[in-house]
Amino acid sequence: MSDTIFHKIIAREIPATIEFENDTLIVIRDINPQAPFHCLIIPKKTIRSIQQLEPEDSHILMEMISTAQKLAKDNGFDSKGYRLIMNCEEWGGQTVFQLHMHMLSGTHLSGGFA
Repeated sequence: MSDTIFHKIIAREIPATIEFENDTLIVIRDINPQAPFHCLIIPKKTIRSIQQLEPEDSHILMEMISTAQKLAKDNGFDSKGYRLIMNCEEWGGQTVFQLHMHMLSGTHLSGGFA
């Protein structure tokens, strides 16, 4: 396993507020939230970024999306909406080099792309 902050959280070497966990994923609260609800959906399998995903990892992406849908429903914003963001490598704004998805909601989010 790598030694990013996310790997240390998965290994319970660093504390975090865990919202959900199973054999494939861990979901934690962001320590610098950009919205009232801001979680990170992180695969436990070491994958640096979107660029390193392989076809056999497609189930991980689907599980990340399914988990986001469940979190939205459980937290009462499934009908109001939410934003999912995945950054890829330095130019794409990725700062922790383990694949992860940001999930934001809890207010009307401005600055959309479409």
